[in-house]
Amino acid sequence: MNQTSRRHPVVRRLAVLGVAVSAVWCASATLAADQPVVGLITKTDTNPFFVKMKQGADAAAQKDGAKLLTAAGKFDGDNASQVTAIENMMTAGAKAILITPSDTKAIVPSIKKARAAGVMVIALDTPTEPQDATDALFATDNFKAGVLIGQYAKTAMNGKPAKIATLDLAPGVSVGVLRHNGFLQGFGVKEGDPAIVCSQDTRGDQAKGQTAMENCLQKNPDINLVYTINEPAAAGAYRALKAAGKDKGVMIVSIDGGCEGVRNVKAGAIAATSQQYPLKMAGLGVEAGVAYAKTGKKVSGYTDTGVTLITDKPMSGVDSKDTKFGLENCWGQ
Repeated sequence: MNQTSRRHPVVRRLAVLGVAVSAVWCASATLAADQPVVGLITKTDTNPFFVKMKQGADAAAQKDGAKLLTAAGKFDGDNASQVTAIENMMTAGAKAILITPSDTKAIVPSIKKARAAGVMVIALDTPTEPQDATDALFATDNFKAGVLIGQYAKTAMNGKPAKIATLDLAPGVSVGVLRHNGFLQGFGVKEGDPAIVCSQDTRGDQAKGQTAMENCLQKNPDINLVYTINEPAAAGAYRALKAAGKDKGVMIVSIDGGCEGVRNVKAGAIAATSQQYPLKMAGLGVEAGVAYAKTGKKVSGYTDTGVTLITDKPMSGVDSKDTKFGLENCWGQ
């Protein structure tokens, strides 16, 4: 009788089990090695727009069997954290990185380094400067989003002289410049026009939006039109106007079209907003990243993910949808 046949039955079963476990471990390791790794870096993890973007990326990654790495800046404009996130994701084996750049110029060297190492980089929502620093851009036409609310506000003012406050984002962020300039063009004024009586940066934050509006009211209490970079800033502006007893006589227009923002349009706090679709941006980005990891085929150029003006007080000559549509489609649901 050979040595194997003389082994105790329990020993033989353990040996067989060990072979089976080893086979499962090897199969799992192979599967993990073949799993596409995609990174998502947002400006912050608190702004509802980027919270939804992350949810969209999570859903797409689960659907496509990818591993999603995520990171965010500590605040809007935090370039250092985004630089670190790119380096960490490269080390972790990401084949594609999706990013909403906080500083559209300062992040470019890190993106170039990632691309030189074979990582595909896609900008979401916010283009880099220059735009071709990334392989591709999936975003709303932010200039058009600004134009839409500018046209709406101009029509709604109905010839009444405007005293405008612009509550902007921050220096060095292209999305803020595009939205701001689009609004001015849509309204029919240029930078420096005397109709613009106050401009303040808010970093897209509600508390900073409230402070900015308070400062503008101190500077000119006759403000009757407020442009805001996004709906958190708009909510802060409305709070300041209401505290000053001026909420009924001042029109606020904004951009994003998030669920809470659309509810504020329905409630009358915001007159109109340009709706964007971050879930769509993130979903398309993850799909492209997985395809690159599997096939080596890169996407390129600009993909427009759409914009819709949302208001319950439509104006002749300005295409819009009501808040029912806005709530059904907020964030791209």
